[in-house]
Amino acid sequence: MNALEGSGILITGGGSGLGLATAQHLTTLGAKVTISGRRKDKIDAAATQIGCNGVAGDVTNAADRQAMIDAAAVFAGGRLDHVVSNAGNMYRGPIDTLEEGKLLDIFHTNVVAGMMLAGEAKAHLAEQKGSIVYIGSGHTRRALPGASPYAATKGAIQVLTQVLAAELGTDGIRVNCIVPGGVLTEINVRAGLLTEEEAAQRLGAMLPMQAIDKAGEGQDVAEAIEYVLRAPWTTGAIIDVDGGFGLGVTRGA
Repeated sequence: MNALEGSGILITGGGSGLGLATAQHLTTLGAKVTISGRRKDKIDAAATQIGCNGVAGDVTNAADRQAMIDAAAVFAGGRLDHVVSNAGNMYRGPIDTLEEGKLLDIFHTNVVAGMMLAGEAKAHLAEQKGSIVYIGSGHTRRALPGASPYAATKGAIQVLTQVLAAELGTDGIRVNCIVPGGVLTEINVRAGLLTEEEAAQRLGAMLPMQAIDKAGEGQDVAEAIEYVLRAPWTTGAIIDVDGGFGLGVTRGA
């Protein structure tokens, strides 16, 4: 029996991108997966496609977060073993053009909401000796001009991972962070106001900055998430899944 078979897993931001790929992968392993996201049409379509549970809601809203937790526990027969805190947004721009309201919004979505969700799910996770997985970003590994808002939120997530791992370890809850490199997902298109072709070209230009000459895929990240979900002695880990992007190499230079 797979270690994750029958376990209740909530994945926020599960309607597309890395969340969707992870939901699909974990469902094939027999996990009872619930995905959430703001757009009901996307969540319903994704849940039908995968064969998992879906609940529409905004992770920045307290009532919606509780509804996600409740729905995930009910779907798994009254248990919630793991939370994959994947919901997020992107905001970019030169430092002298940034708007304070938009900065507060991205910190709310990318950091505060995930912190609150951890506290709200704590009782369930402690009962199952489960875990939380946060999603970082290669923007914390290499300084890319214009990305300060997004990079700052992901840097906060990495620190949060280690503090919560220490804090929640006495409750039997593990907390880990996966740090993906360049993977073409909907957020690259939506937040960058790009076509899918333009986003692919932008990520393709990053390949020389990787040690491995291969673009990342959602499955690469999903498999790393699977590992930390089922690794009982792994907590506080920040694991790069980026083709060596964070190593600082420039091939062909």
